[in-house]
Amino acid sequence: MNTLSKNLIEKLYYKERLSTIKIAQKLDTTEWIILSFMRRNNIARRSFSEASKVLFEKKKLTFSIKRKLSLREEKLKTAGIFLYWGEGAQLQGKNCGVDFANSNPEMIKVFLSFLRRICGINEKKLRVFLYCYTNQDIEKLLKYWHNTTHIPINQFTKPYIRKDFKSNSSRMEYGLVHIRYADKKLLIQIDEWIKGYTRKFVD
Repeated sequence: MNTLSKNLIEKLYYKERLSTIKIAQKLDTTEWIILSFMRRNNIARRSFSEASKVLFEKKKLTFSIKRKLSLREEKLKTAGIFLYWGEGAQLQGKNCGVDFANSNPEMIKVFLSFLRRICGINEKKLRVFLYCYTNQDIEKLLKYWHNTTHIPINQFTKPYIRKDFKSNSSRMEYGLVHIRYADKKLLIQIDEWIKGYTRKFVD
């Protein structure tokens, strides 16, 4: 075991933001010894919210933003940001990821192209949630959106089927779908892009 010192533990805990378990592993000792040393030397531990923030910051990214963009890709990026600004779930409350909802297949295609080509997402983390009515052919709708999105059917979650429809009322021909990607860091990135446009164009 390396010799413990207050400066060393503070450096590892506060500056490098390691957990007490990681510090113990790094110094070839036990977490109990690290915690005891911190108590004796009045090294304050992080609060629950602070600890959660550190864990979130250290969480591995599931996407890779493309930095060098062609003119066409710059336009796609702008389109994706504005589509999400208008039709996506915003960064607030317990929202833990990207959630874009629309019934227009072309908008869905453009937004997915944005996620795939600009944001470099992991295809396996994509989820599709279908919202439709009970008098519609659910299997046909699922197949339609599978062909539109090129997302495997096993990545579609259980659809929400409304029963309170009126036979003479207008409805969405193909239902409405949510394109979801459970990574809050990507949502934060999109939110930062949106704020960037706000600062640029809104007085």
